[in-house]
Amino acid sequence: MEKKYDLEDRLIDFSSRITEVVEVLPRSRVGNYIAGQLIRCGLASSLLYGEAQSAESRDDFIHKMKIIVKELKETRVCLKLIRKKQLIKPIQRLEKIMVENEELIAIVSKSIETAKKNSQKVK
Repeated sequence: MEKKYDLEDRLIDFSSRITEVVEVLPRSRVGNYIAGQLIRCGLASSLLYGEAQSAESRDDFIHKMKIIVKELKETRVCLKLIRKKQLIKPIQRLEKIMVENEELIAIVSKSIETAKKNSQKVK
Protein backbone atom coordinates (compact mmCIF):
# COMPACT_ATOMS: atom_id res chain seq x y z
CA MET A 1 0.00 0.00 0.00
CA GLU A 2 1.32 3.42 -0.94
CA LYS A 3 1.81 5.85 1.92
CA LYS A 4 -0.17 9.07 1.59
CA TYR A 5 1.77 12.30 1.65
CA ASP A 6 -1.04 14.71 0.83
CA LEU A 7 -1.64 16.59 4.06
CA GLU A 8 -5.29 17.35 3.34
CA ASP A 9 -6.02 13.66 2.74
CA ARG A 10 -4.15 12.66 5.88
CA LEU A 11 -6.06 15.20 7.97
CA ILE A 12 -9.38 14.03 6.52
CA ASP A 13 -8.49 10.39 7.19
CA PHE A 14 -7.44 11.35 10.71
CA SER A 15 -10.72 13.17 11.35
CA SER A 16 -12.64 10.21 9.98
CA ARG A 17 -10.78 7.87 12.35
CA ILE A 18 -11.51 10.23 15.25
CA THR A 19 -15.24 9.85 14.55
CA GLU A 20 -14.77 6.08 14.87
CA VAL A 21 -13.11 6.55 18.27
CA VAL A 22 -15.96 8.81 19.39
CA GLU A 23 -18.57 6.23 18.38
CA VAL A 24 -17.09 3.51 20.61
CA LEU A 25 -16.68 5.66 23.71
CA PRO A 26 -18.97 4.63 26.58
CA ARG A 27 -22.27 6.43 26.94
CA SER A 28 -21.46 7.86 30.37
CA ARG A 29 -20.92 11.38 31.69
CA VAL A 30 -17.18 11.14 31.10
CA GLY A 31 -17.52 9.32 27.78
CA ASN A 32 -20.03 11.86 26.46
CA TYR A 33 -17.96 14.83 27.59
CA ILE A 34 -14.76 13.53 26.02
CA ALA A 35 -16.69 12.54 22.88
CA GLY A 36 -17.93 16.12 22.50
CA GLN A 37 -14.46 17.58 22.99
CA LEU A 38 -12.86 15.01 20.70
CA ILE A 39 -15.34 15.67 17.91
CA ARG A 40 -14.58 19.40 18.06
CA CYS A 41 -10.79 19.27 18.24
CA GLY A 42 -10.33 16.06 16.24
CA LEU A 43 -12.29 17.30 13.26
CA ALA A 44 -11.13 20.91 13.50
CA SER A 45 -7.68 20.15 12.07
CA SER A 46 -8.97 19.03 8.67
CA LEU A 47 -11.56 21.81 8.50
CA LEU A 48 -9.04 24.48 9.45
CA TYR A 49 -6.61 23.16 6.85
CA GLY A 50 -9.22 23.96 4.22
CA GLU A 51 -9.24 27.52 5.56
CA ALA A 52 -5.45 27.69 5.61
CA GLN A 53 -5.33 26.76 1.92
CA SER A 54 -7.38 29.88 1.21
CA ALA A 55 -5.37 32.13 3.50
CA GLU A 56 -5.33 35.79 2.55
CA SER A 57 -1.61 36.17 3.27
CA ARG A 58 1.38 34.15 4.46
CA ASP A 59 0.82 35.50 7.99
CA ASP A 60 -2.81 34.39 7.82
CA PHE A 61 -1.65 30.94 6.64
CA ILE A 62 0.82 30.69 9.53
CA HIS A 63 -1.87 31.76 12.02
CA LYS A 64 -4.34 29.15 10.76
CA MET A 65 -1.68 26.44 10.78
CA LYS A 66 -0.82 27.33 14.40
CA ILE A 67 -4.47 26.81 15.32
CA ILE A 68 -4.34 23.40 13.64
CA VAL A 69 -1.40 22.45 15.86
CA LYS A 70 -3.34 23.62 18.93
CA GLU A 71 -6.33 21.47 17.93
CA LEU A 72 -4.11 18.46 17.25
CA LYS A 73 -2.49 18.88 20.67
CA GLU A 74 -5.90 19.05 22.32
CA THR A 75 -6.82 15.87 20.44
CA ARG A 76 -3.65 14.26 21.79
CA VAL A 77 -4.69 15.07 25.36
CA CYS A 78 -8.18 13.61 24.78
CA LEU A 79 -6.67 10.41 23.37
CA LYS A 80 -4.25 10.15 26.29
CA LEU A 81 -7.13 10.58 28.73
CA ILE A 82 -9.13 7.89 26.94
CA ARG A 83 -6.12 5.60 27.18
CA LYS A 84 -5.42 6.48 30.84
CA LYS A 85 -9.04 5.85 31.87
CA GLN A 86 -9.24 2.80 29.57
CA LEU A 87 -12.48 4.09 28.08
CA ILE A 88 -11.77 1.98 24.99
CA LYS A 89 -10.55 -1.58 25.35
CA PRO A 90 -8.16 -2.93 24.45
CA ILE A 91 -6.22 0.33 24.73
CA GLN A 92 -3.92 -0.86 21.93
CA ARG A 93 -6.74 0.13 19.56
CA LEU A 94 -5.62 3.75 20.09
CA GLU A 95 -1.96 3.23 19.16
CA LYS A 96 -2.16 3.91 15.41
CA ILE A 97 -4.30 7.02 15.73
CA MET A 98 -2.03 8.37 18.47
CA VAL A 99 1.02 7.84 16.24
CA GLU A 100 -0.75 9.58 13.35
CA ASN A 101 -1.66 12.45 15.68
CA GLU A 102 2.03 12.93 16.59
CA GLU A 103 3.08 12.75 12.95
CA LEU A 104 0.51 15.36 11.96
CA ILE A 105 1.68 17.69 14.74
CA ALA A 106 5.24 17.33 13.44
CA ILE A 107 4.24 17.88 9.79
CA VAL A 108 2.12 20.95 10.48
CA SER A 109 4.76 22.39 12.83
CA LYS A 110 7.41 21.93 10.13
CA SER A 111 5.11 23.60 7.60
CA ILE A 112 4.77 26.60 9.92
CA GLU A 113 8.54 26.75 10.33
CA THR A 114 9.03 26.65 6.54
CA ALA A 115 6.38 29.32 5.96
CA LYS A 116 8.06 31.58 8.53
CA LYS A 117 11.46 31.12 6.86
CA ASN A 118 9.97 31.86 3.44
CA SER A 119 8.24 34.91 4.88
CA GLN A 120 11.57 36.28 6.14
CA LYS A 121 13.16 35.76 2.71
CA VAL A 122 10.45 37.90 1.08
CA LYS A 123 10.83 40.79 3.54
